[in-house]
Order: sequence, then C-alpha cells, then structure tokens
Amino acid sequence: MADVVADRLGADIVAGVLRPGDGFTLQGLIDRFAVSRTVAREAMRLLEEMSLVAARPRIGITVLPPDAWDRFNPRLIRWRLDSPHRDEQLRSLTELREAVEPAAARLAAERATPAERERLVHLAHDLRDAATTIDGAALARIDIEYHTALLAASHNEMFAALTGAVAEVLDGRIRLGLQPSPPEADALDLHLLLARSVADGDRAAAERHARALVHEVRDALARR
Repeated sequence: MADVVADRLGADIVAGVLRPGDGFTLQGLIDRFAVSRTVAREAMRLLEEMSLVAARPRIGITVLPPDAWDRFNPRLIRWRLDSPHRDEQLRSLTELREAVEPAAARLAAERATPAERERLVHLAHDLRDAATTIDGAALARIDIEYHTALLAASHNEMFAALTGAVAEVLDGRIRLGLQPSPPEADALDLHLLLARSVADGDRAAAERHARALVHEVRDALARR
C-alpha cells in the first residue's frame, strides 16, 4: 500500500498536478487513501528519498522543486515517462546515453573479462532470435540485459550506477509502444557489431558502433 500511495503522489508531482510549495499532511493522506499512519509514513519516506518532498516539524509535507529531484531514480523516470513530460524525459535520457555508452563501450573493449565479452555476444544473438518471433517482452528483457552488461563491462562504477536509469527508458520505449516492431535490422546489426568489437578488444570500433546505435535511437525518436 505504501508503494501505491507513493506511485499516486509521485505521478501527481512529476505531472505538475502537485506543484512546488504545495503541502499536505499525514492525516490528509490517511483520509484520502484510507491507509494507516504507518503506510502513510512509509510512502512519504519513499518520496523523500527521491527528494520529491520534504517533511518539516509544524509545517507538514511540502513538494520540492524539480531541481531538487533525484533525476536518476528509476521510479521517478518511470513516472515521468507516463506523464505529459514523456518526450522531454526520453530526449534527456537519450542524450545521456549518447554521452555515456560510447565511452563505456570503449572501456569494455579494454577491460571486460572473457566471460563478459562472451555474454555480450550471446545477448546480441538472443536479441536477433527474439526479433524473429516478435516477442516484445523478450526483446525488452534482452535489450535491458545487453545494455546493462555493456555498462557493467566498462568496470567504471559511475557508468554501472546508471544501469537502472537506462533500463527504465529501454523498458519504457516498449511499454509505451515507441519501439519499432519488429526492430529495425540496422539496430540489430549494430548490437552484434558492438558486441563483437568488445569481444575482439577493438576499442575504436566498439565506441563507433555504440555511438551509431544511440544515434539510431535518437533519430527514431525525432521521426515520431
């Protein structure tokens, strides 16, 4: 129930229904959602962890401005993808991927373990297999595994910390019907070329293919 309350309030905040400076109380949440004080407190704790709200003695709970939010929190990203700000969120995350994934690919080609290199190639082939069956759920799962594996194989803890944000936007593209079905052949080819470049230790090629892959995503969003 705390998750339900947090989802409702979080969605209202990111959509602008609840604006910065708006306030409410625990008792108000208890009455609105017919939940216990414990549930209301837990819901507020979840929102406070994302810096969406702040609780102050004798003031109550106040909605914080967007510049305070934890923008990399996967749950917050999901709410924004489901809000009127969806296109803005997709654009900013795609720009983040453009900055990070080519660098991560170059590092992966240099630092990945043999097992990581092999797994990336297997995932690229699995992605092709899922595309032939037009299994959207499998495609989303494998695509997330692929890009998560790429970031992890960079052995840069800052890049690896972005896996939740990247996974959420990849899942969101499928969930919101923004992913071509079946996937474009060029995109599938790029996944495989990138994986093979990492496996071969070719840093320049890995970086080039990763950049082309994210550019393909950016161009697809621009064509919508």
